Amino acid sequence: MSAPIFATHGCRLNAYESEAMAEMSKQAGLDDAVIVNTCAVTSEAVRKARQDIRRLRRENPGATLIVTGCAAQTDPDSFAAMDEVDRVVGNAEKMRPETWANMAPDLIGTTEPVQVDDIMSVRETAGHLIDGFGSRSRAYVQVQNGCDHRCTFCIIPYGRGNSRSVPAGVVVDQIKRLVESGYNEVVLTGVDLTSWGADLPQTPQLGDLVRRILKLVPDLPRLRISSIDSIEADPALMEAIATEPRLMPHMHLSLQHGSDLILKRMKRRHLRDDAIAFCEEARRLRPGMTFGADIIAGFPTETEEHFADSLRLVEECDLTWLHVFPYSPRPGTPAARMPQLDRKTIKDRAARLRAAGSERQAAHMAGWRGRHAVLMEAPRMGRTEHFAEVRFDSERPVGQIVETEITGATESHLTAA
Repeated sequence: MSAPIFATHGCRLNAYESEAMAEMSKQAGLDDAVIVNTCAVTSEAVRKARQDIRRLRRENPGATLIVTGCAAQTDPDSFAAMDEVDRVVGNAEKMRPETWANMAPDLIGTTEPVQVDDIMSVRETAGHLIDGFGSRSRAYVQVQNGCDHRCTFCIIPYGRGNSRSVPAGVVVDQIKRLVESGYNEVVLTGVDLTSWGADLPQTPQLGDLVRRILKLVPDLPRLRISSIDSIEADPALMEAIATEPRLMPHMHLSLQHGSDLILKRMKRRHLRDDAIAFCEEARRLRPGMTFGADIIAGFPTETEEHFADSLRLVEECDLTWLHVFPYSPRPGTPAARMPQLDRKTIKDRAARLRAAGSERQAAHMAGWRGRHAVLMEAPRMGRTEHFAEVRFDSERPVGQIVETEITGATESHLTAA
């Protein structure tokens, strides 16, 4: 085995951190290892992580198997109890070079098998920065971690800790290096992106960071923002949407539901009309703006009428790409103690939401004329994601991909490259 094997579950932030861990573990000489970076967003995500751990142990019987990530942070003892697991490492510890250095081959056995501290005590604002996660077309830059909010369905704050921001100067310097290395697009990413800056001196906001990047890195062709809470979009961000052509006209929104009652039970900070108003205002400022969204299907107490509100929201906000989460209870969250829906109903509603999203996406593509370059998303050997530029021909049925260098493409962000 010439390098550690990584299995990454969950979000792009996890994928980013796997790249950083790969670099640190390589420097430590930790070659004969399998590292599973887990996700805790749903019970199904945890189940799949356990399944992956068992498979990887069968395939690599002599390796040191290390489990980290959000599921390991929130429930370290259960992973430590698995016969297949040698070590469990917390989310803060996994981003420290000394963690990996202390697990080098000549030091194996000298460190504790479970290294998971209180994530809420973490105060540092900058993680391990890397130059090059993504493809030659797109790179990701982590600018924020953690979350100060406590949505009733979400375990992530207990896996990631409270919100903390990477200072703007550090972000700008990294993006400059990426542009000098030939990257054409940078995506700002984080757990709760719109909370960026709240813990920094003078409490800047995300819009201030966006404008500073575009001003100080004039050679950056494209800047993209990942998932945001629309209710927290600040005036500077709205101004950037209106005036900065290098800020890409696509945003992914953390909407979660279309019913005001369910949103209140989720302890969200916005109502249905807030989401619609944001989309309308953003499109007024930037005609052609497109939106994706996270939506949960089958939240506890959700009636068919509540679910219909989510279906209507897809149309009213003209959402062209949906990330649908079938609700599953997470132990330790308030929603897990609420009256639950049966799994068949949840599965059916998730399928109906996905179908509604596909219809909006098809309608959006039908309006295209000619051939366009788009960025397609595809799995990369089960450990991260990459993007490739492809050609899209809207004159063919349902917008057929006519040229591509990748196979197994799954989801696409339909934005001209």
